[in-house]
Amino acid sequence: MAARRLDGKELAKVMRAEVAAKVAERAHTGKRPPGLAAVLVGENPASHVYVRNKHKACADAGLASWVHNLAAETSQSQLLDLVARLNADPQVHGILVQLPLPKQIDEDAIIRAISPAKDVDCFHPENLGLLAAGHPRFYPCTPHGVIQLLNRNGIDTAGKEVVIVGRSNIVGKPLALMLAQKRTAANLAAGDATVTIAHTRTRNLAEVCRRAEILVAAAGSPRVITADMVAPGAAVVDVGTNSIDGKLVGDVHESVAELAGWLSPVPGGVGPMTITMLLVNTLAAAEQLDA
Repeated sequence: MAARRLDGKELAKVMRAEVAAKVAERAHTGKRPPGLAAVLVGENPASHVYVRNKHKACADAGLASWVHNLAAETSQSQLLDLVARLNADPQVHGILVQLPLPKQIDEDAIIRAISPAKDVDCFHPENLGLLAAGHPRFYPCTPHGVIQLLNRNGIDTAGKEVVIVGRSNIVGKPLALMLAQKRTAANLAAGDATVTIAHTRTRNLAEVCRRAEILVAAAGSPRVITADMVAPGAAVVDVGTNSIDGKLVGDVHESVAELAGWLSPVPGGVGPMTITMLLVNTLAAAEQLDA
């Protein structure tokens, strides 16, 4: 039996409508719309597409958004000056500096320069620390999208054996934190799961993955998760976005669809959820900053 589809595209529509309704409520009380400023340095085609999609998603949900396109030769000091201006602008509730940045710019310095209250990507060390302590200001967008995709499809993570293949600061590590934590009123996206972080250097990776009731593929390696690595009926979330001969493919091999109980597609799975959670975070930032 083919796996049931974890359709991020359809769920994103539902959640973006929820955001739009809350933005409309703010407008009725006389509050300004939540505002997201995106900064793009250089001419990376994938980054341009991603930022354009974010800009459209903001418009559709009633958020204000601005895109700052900077030349590839932009210096670190120039970018820091722009970040400082955005930090001070009361119309801007969220700041997103699209990565990767050109080699002359220290990405860590830029991330640290963004006000934690406007860090809607949840990359700032202060926000990561709050997340690790179980008192998140925001949730990182892709990990939160994964958890929403599971929860809203009726896949309860509590008590489950979860394996995450990938240990990046953007997906693997923060998702492991969220899934392992105790669910509380201050931490509603916590998973109460038993979590293993694995990666492409893990010994007996296939054996480790087969233990999973929920398997998250976030290794950044095309089709690295094959059918022999998946337990029958497992929920498999594919976070990978890899380009092969101009085609977008995930970290999960197509053969997994015949064995898994649930599977998120690429494209149309986690990707739309990542942008949706950015809208959720920008709205949350607005509620906190305008309180």
